[in-house]
Amino acid sequence: MTGVDRPQAPYVSGPHPETTIGVNEHCRVEVDESSPVIRLSGVLDTAGAPRVHDALLARLSDRPGPVVADVTGLRVTDPAGRGVFAEVRREIADWPAADLLLCDPAVSGPGRPDAVLAGVPAWPTLDAALAAVAAAPLAAVLTAELPPTPESARQARELVATGCVRWGMPALTEPAQIAVTEMVNNVVTHARTPMSVRLAPQDDTLHLAVRDHSSRRPTFEGLSPPNRVGGRGLLLIDTVARRWGTSMVPDGKVVWCVLHPDDEAAQG
Repeated sequence: MTGVDRPQAPYVSGPHPETTIGVNEHCRVEVDESSPVIRLSGVLDTAGAPRVHDALLARLSDRPGPVVADVTGLRVTDPAGRGVFAEVRREIADWPAADLLLCDPAVSGPGRPDAVLAGVPAWPTLDAALAAVAAAPLAAVLTAELPPTPESARQARELVATGCVRWGMPALTEPAQIAVTEMVNNVVTHARTPMSVRLAPQDDTLHLAVRDHSSRRPTFEGLSPPNRVGGRGLLLIDTVARRWGTSMVPDGKVVWCVLHPDDEAAQG
């Protein structure tokens, strides 16, 4: 297991290794593997919007921290294309340590919402956007890469305990351990793939996520009958978390939840 604070990688000028994703014949996506930048160029239309959505979610699920979408070379031709960036930002709002920013020369000033792209915060230059990312380094993120074995639940609980002590959240230790245990056990039992566990504080809340590589979506059926064995994992998460959900990504899913100390105080 690796469970370490992962600071935000600085942006270094110069050539970077890039992965090119061909969304369609009109739109091109390039992922900069050594920085938070993902570049989009060409024409974004209705046909390309879902694949751009998936490419952004895939990048955000694979690395902690905000992603900067550089749309300098992109022309958006319809409402579906305009809305994809805001849709992704809403999808990741409760993920631990995740956000989506834009680099768009069309905006009038630093950090100004891009009206054309549905109000996503944007900066007119890439340097300015990356400076905004660097101004909020991710010193408070813990991650672990775990196998789909029963032992992983214990390791995930240890990671949560470490984070709650480090971030001064003792009241959330027990409920967060309950939630992460159920998330991990769901992967072990159903997805059966390697997983990434990520947690981060945000103000006074704790955000947890487990990312696996199965397209099988967990189902929540509410209260289980007393004579039913098992099947209560999502019910337990629903009990201890203020919010929770599932985000599908191209090669799997992210199950996430948010815990708040006021909820624990009310139950006490």
